[in-house]
Amino acid sequence: MASLNRCIFLNKTHISSSCSPLSLKRHSESLKLSSVRSERNDRVLMESSLKDSVLELDPVSAVNDGVLDFYGEVMAMEDQGVTPWTVSVASGYNLLRNPHHNKGLAFTDKERDTHYLRGLLPPTVISQDLQVKKLLYRIRQYQVPLQKYMAMMDLQESNEKLFYKLLIEHVEELLPVVYTPTVGEACQKYGSIFRRPQGLYISLREKGKILEVLRNWPEMGIQVIVVTDGERILGLGDLGCQGMGIPVGKLSLYSALGGVRPSACLPVTIDVGTNNDKLLNDEFYIGLRQKRATGQEYKELVHEFMAAVKQNYGEKILIQFEDFANHNAFDLVGGDDDIQGTASVVLAGLIAALKLVGGTLADHKFLFLGAGEAGTGIAELIALEMFKKMNTPLEDARKKIWLVDSKGLIVSSRKESLQHFKKPWAHEHEPIQDLVDAVKDIKPTVLIGTSGVGRTFTKDVVEAMAAINKKPIILALSNPTSQSECTAEEAYTWTEGRAIFASGSPFDSVEYNGNVFVPGQANNAYIFPGFGLGLIMSGTIRVRDDMLLAASEALAAQVTQENLDKGLIFPPFTNIRKISANIAAKVAAKAYELGLACRLPQPKDLVKYAESCMYTPSYPNYR
Repeated sequence: MASLNRCIFLNKTHISSSCSPLSLKRHSESLKLSSVRSERNDRVLMESSLKDSVLELDPVSAVNDGVLDFYGEVMAMEDQGVTPWTVSVASGYNLLRNPHHNKGLAFTDKERDTHYLRGLLPPTVISQDLQVKKLLYRIRQYQVPLQKYMAMMDLQESNEKLFYKLLIEHVEELLPVVYTPTVGEACQKYGSIFRRPQGLYISLREKGKILEVLRNWPEMGIQVIVVTDGERILGLGDLGCQGMGIPVGKLSLYSALGGVRPSACLPVTIDVGTNNDKLLNDEFYIGLRQKRATGQEYKELVHEFMAAVKQNYGEKILIQFEDFANHNAFDLVGGDDDIQGTASVVLAGLIAALKLVGGTLADHKFLFLGAGEAGTGIAELIALEMFKKMNTPLEDARKKIWLVDSKGLIVSSRKESLQHFKKPWAHEHEPIQDLVDAVKDIKPTVLIGTSGVGRTFTKDVVEAMAAINKKPIILALSNPTSQSECTAEEAYTWTEGRAIFASGSPFDSVEYNGNVFVPGQANNAYIFPGFGLGLIMSGTIRVRDDMLLAASEALAAQVTQENLDKGLIFPPFTNIRKISANIAAKVAAKAYELGLACRLPQPKDLVKYAESCMYTPSYPNYR
């Protein structure tokens, strides 16, 4: 049984062997093969000549495809005879249906001849750039975000490289389409829009057979798994099996923003039922139609999954737990991306905000609305940063942080009835029920919302923050947009333009009193792609909190004075690949410093090394 380390949400994958260009050695003789169907019956082995059917990859294209032998492909091919590419992959109509290798109208005339594509495509040959322009135009014609989401998913399943090129080049426009907030609606309606499998579904019916299920996945070189049990999807609650949209979207961002190769990513949903009666009565629901399993039955399934992953992919594979309910996120796995990934992003925003308000974290007072996994996770990382960087004793650091849950301010008189993860935040104070009274009494400089309940930062609450602070920091982090504690317009208007505001979901710019305010988005997509890349490229064997702190500081360092002048405490997503490379470098450096990195020797320039390791979705030349 795989151990579940309580201090991590990522169990890291180590990839061995060196980064050398992909080289193919040819046999001088020609090889002829007859048309025959493979044993798995999933592709046709076409008659082909070896000299005409080899995949040509030069060192540059190998690097741009993110190879660098992280996946063992160079070592596997050196000094071996070459199998014709049309045999080992696909040709003809099957090639056009293969999303990993399909180029659509970008196949050249020579490629169409060599790979049996004549007549299967219109005669025009266009560039990948023109394909991007055409698809962006088409997506912009849709008025409904869910339609845009479905169009992007169709593209991902038909032409993978084009999907990622489009997403990378237009990330600010398309990130809200492929992830929050649109992915929330996609999960709610996943049963009715389901077309093709995008990941693995492991339900109670597969208990005792999970290893066999993992081996059904066609890719073996898996490096990153994102897994959910669907119990707490964004701020939407229990969506059961339909939470699959979250791992799919998350891993798309690992590749687009962090440069992790798509074929190394595996989305997984653990289906133990759902307590959502609406879904159980929905004829289109695709999951188990039963109430959610709990207790020992649940734990045994998760433990079997972890053991099977370890056996099939190795013990160092990176596993990101996503949208587990807090009782499982804390008790079973010790954390997930909402506990640690979101915390790292928020901490980065606060570090950047200090340049606008002055002082250190220890000089400020924090009030949270919401004391679940996200709220307590952010609070703990803030306290840890004070402890590590300002030598503030951890208990003293925690006393600067207050939390409000559904029963009011968390105080010591409630300690006996509190869940264990809330107890560190129970301080001496009179009970307070209402948030506005807590603001007036605690006098926080920072107000953070993780409640999952929309419009809870009322006008009275925000005006109270403005009365206390010259520049109140207000972070409305709940997703999707409908669940945000307040809007950007409300925050700026009710504080007379003085608020430093960021949200979990995107908001448009706001014009107030002749000034234009650009709200930031505290999206954990800033952190986890670069964080994962840093672990992979360094061969890190364990994740420590110091690495999360390093990632936060790296992200905060990317906020320019120009960004700050606009009130932004996060950098624009247009530079996300550069941001991810810098985060990866800092995470890797910390891993080397802690003696947890296995990829030796340490590269001299970790930023350049990170950039060289990134997957880039340019079309290769086939011949």
